[in-house]
Amino acid sequence: MPEGGTGNATVRALQKSNVSRYIQLASLFRQRIDSGDWAVGSQIPTVKELADQCGVATMTIRQALDLLEGEGLIERFRAKGTFVLERPSRDLWCEVQTDWSGLLIARDNATIEILGDERDTALPRHDATIGAAAPAYRHLRRRHSRDGAAFLLADVYVDERICPLIPEEHYTRMTAMRLIAELPGHSIADARQIVTIGSADLETASELNVSIGDPVAKVQRIAVDQQGDIILLANGIYRGDMMKIEVKLR
Repeated sequence: MPEGGTGNATVRALQKSNVSRYIQLASLFRQRIDSGDWAVGSQIPTVKELADQCGVATMTIRQALDLLEGEGLIERFRAKGTFVLERPSRDLWCEVQTDWSGLLIARDNATIEILGDERDTALPRHDATIGAAAPAYRHLRRRHSRDGAAFLLADVYVDERICPLIPEEHYTRMTAMRLIAELPGHSIADARQIVTIGSADLETASELNVSIGDPVAKVQRIAVDQQGDIILLANGIYRGDMMKIEVKLR
């Protein structure tokens, strides 16, 4: 990375965030490997050079490189330097669907783990203009994974009045919208999906095995029945490096 303007820009960018410097730098260095700026097999700058470029202490650089070494992206040799072993895995196989039929499709080879299950809870904050809240909800915290890699952490709220209509095994097999798509006596009059981009907090980082501050997509899905009641609300957090959103325009 050249000295001067680009280096100063890095210093200013690091100062804007409350995320620990070494975590920010690990993300920056990971991006350099991913983009090919630091090619596989090449030697990266020394710790001192990186510290000077980024305006941080050498210890901070070493902490960032420790993270990359733990991920198997680099290897350090005494008296020889640090070399790139491989690029980060960016398997964008998790697609957030944008139409009703797509939301009902289960992920291939995905597993759903129940992390928490509470009864008679209240609905979390939501757009009050979209339906009316039911008297109580069943709240399930679910983690979706494929091949051992977690890609979605979701809080699902199901109207307690319809819970007897949903077989218990469906909670570990079906996407949130599929749970309520074909309930006897209930039709879906309105369904919304709201997507926002954010960053992983401590809990999300732990559950999805990402770094604090890594990008995530927050997806809220709401289903309203013919009576105008919200029978399902799901707040999902997707790993940003494992998902994509594709919208068909024509």
